[in-house]
Amino acid sequence: MDFLRCVCYYAMAGIASFFVGRLVSRHRFRYDAVPFRPFPFEKEGRIYKKIGIARWQGKVPDMSRILKGLMPPKALAGRPDRETLLVMIQETCVAELVHWLLCLAGLASLWLWPGAGGLLCWLLYCLVGNLPFILIQRYNRPRLLKLLERQSRGEGEKK
Repeated sequence: MDFLRCVCYYAMAGIASFFVGRLVSRHRFRYDAVPFRPFPFEKEGRIYKKIGIARWQGKVPDMSRILKGLMPPKALAGRPDRETLLVMIQETCVAELVHWLLCLAGLASLWLWPGAGGLLCWLLYCLVGNLPFILIQRYNRPRLLKLLERQSRGEGEKK
């Protein structure tokens, strides 16, 4: 019963966080500031290639595929313009923050199921339900920034 309460809580927290994430103003997110800028140990996302993120990132649930129209699509079609890239970069910041906040909110499982069961439930929730999505954002953001930089350089050369 305690496990079921935790699962129901996580489901409700996930649904609520989705709507909160959609309502948050993107302009407040600075992709070049802590905690969103790449850390030196990430080597601009290359560290994530070592864990094979490119192979599995497309296999995890993606709200932009599930709720089309409520979220901007994640797939890049053709050559995206600067505005599209900036929106996608800010979306990575929002998604990362939402998943970190879900990890924090998940600590409620220690109240719902005191003891080792609640702790294990929370750890699984963080490691399986949130960490992969945080890693995906941290992997994709530097790649999008490189694309934006390349595009900006190209536009500068044309002028």
